Amino acid sequence: MARRNDHTREQLIAITLSTVKEFLASNSYHDLSLRKIASMIGYVPSTLVNVFGSYNLLLLHAIAQTLDELSGEAKSVVAQSKDAKSSLYELAYCYHDFAQRHPYRWQLIFEHNMNGDKLPKWQEERIDSMTAMLEQLLQVLAPQRSKAEVLTASRVLWAGVHGITLLSVDDKFFTAEPIDGKVLIENLLSNYLSNW
Repeated sequence: MARRNDHTREQLIAITLSTVKEFLASNSYHDLSLRKIASMIGYVPSTLVNVFGSYNLLLLHAIAQTLDELSGEAKSVVAQSKDAKSSLYELAYCYHDFAQRHPYRWQLIFEHNMNGDKLPKWQEERIDSMTAMLEQLLQVLAPQRSKAEVLTASRVLWAGVHGITLLSVDDKFFTAEPIDGKVLIENLLSNYLSNW
């Protein structure tokens, strides 16, 4: 086992999160535990608790890393789009594609439970940043809509895209013919926006 002073706190955080990311590339977080992570990096579990505060917070840091990657990709596709409407579509496709490429990391984002603990401010800010991107695009598309209407529309669209993505990642469309989740997303956005 490595001794506590073999790495700085920052190095240990980086090593731990890198190990979790690598594990989640091909395994579900259900197969992960504090003891397993500690063993993989050559430390004892109590060291990780000292560094992260709890296993729950360790996983939340891994989620934050994933959200940062998704946010970076989302900002990039929005910046490359020619207008707000195409940006909205590209943002939705980006969400779907990210989940397809990283199913276990994406699964952890939405299945992680704070078990009654308050979500830390640094995580709330990440989530707010992602939802704000969608809200801003909708406000540009429909400047006559109130802030409350934009908020409601953003959550409807996010819920729809999320549901399609979830079914797509888990291959749960239950059809004889394969269904492309991105085609369903396009259908959802087109119909919703034309009526909104």
